[in-house]
Amino acid sequence: MSDFWQDRPTFVTGGTGLLGGWLVKELVNLGAHVVCLVRDGVPRAELYSSGVDKQVTIIQGDLMNKDCLERIVAEYEIDTVFHLAAQTIVGTAKQNPVGTFDANIRGTWNLLEACRVTGVGVVKQIVVASSDKAYGDHEILPYREDVALKGRHPYDVSKSCTDLISHTYAHTYGLPVVITRCGNFYGGGDLNWNRIVPGTIRSLLNGQRPVIRSDGRFIRDYLYVEDGASAYIKLAEGLAADRGLIGEAFNFSNESQVSVLDIVYKIQKLIGSTFELDIRNEASNEIHSQYLDASKARKMLEWSPSFDLDSGLTKTIEWYERYLEGKLN
Repeated sequence: MSDFWQDRPTFVTGGTGLLGGWLVKELVNLGAHVVCLVRDGVPRAELYSSGVDKQVTIIQGDLMNKDCLERIVAEYEIDTVFHLAAQTIVGTAKQNPVGTFDANIRGTWNLLEACRVTGVGVVKQIVVASSDKAYGDHEILPYREDVALKGRHPYDVSKSCTDLISHTYAHTYGLPVVITRCGNFYGGGDLNWNRIVPGTIRSLLNGQRPVIRSDGRFIRDYLYVEDGASAYIKLAEGLAADRGLIGEAFNFSNESQVSVLDIVYKIQKLIGSTFELDIRNEASNEIHSQYLDASKARKMLEWSPSFDLDSGLTKTIEWYERYLEGKLN
């Protein structure tokens, strides 16, 4: 499918987010005509710092505005949708559950309803971003796609609902929806400094002690953002080739389980720092261990990550070195 994306009208929500910026850049490289919905201008986000914003159509708007979504889908004759826009910070979700539910749950059904009312068959591929957090807390790991979705805390519940609503539109209305469940993305362009990877890198490059909110023993999946972008593109292409994938969910992971302390120590080693860690053990309402089985994506989509943790972190550190030196566009 080397020419699959050439001139394809493609709608991306959440283009100023970490994954969104890299995904849009790759879609443009592949020749797609990309329309981005942007709520807030974030000048130093990857979408803008890479200059790719000048090659796409940017519409200032919000997922709460269903009329705006319907207009975009209809007027730009959208063929493929990537729905990434969400409130993604666990701590923010705890402090502001209603805002999180609005963005992540109502925002999802607004977008899917906008695709539905244009007429099933007009929009041919819809990739919705769920999360490994949608699974909630399970004793048996790794998570497989047939595990029940049982989020308990605000962010987890919002992603469980996002996932289930997507299934509803696929199975009830035949909308061509597929769902991604990924672990923690990392990479250049993440400006949410309370996340462990960008926060640690910035602290070390600025000569400060890295802060760890938890006890450092939480286990997570970490997926480099360029691998995430390739996964989303591969899934959309797979859906175009096989309509039997409608309503399916796919885990994407490098299937390497890493503790918070492990990833901080790796960053320290790559940067050459020996700063003592500031371990605060303040995290609450978070699941201790979460990691994914990605065998379904490997078998059905022939997808596999290109970056291991060391190579991904090396590229990420290089991005932040340029960012902090003011050398990005």
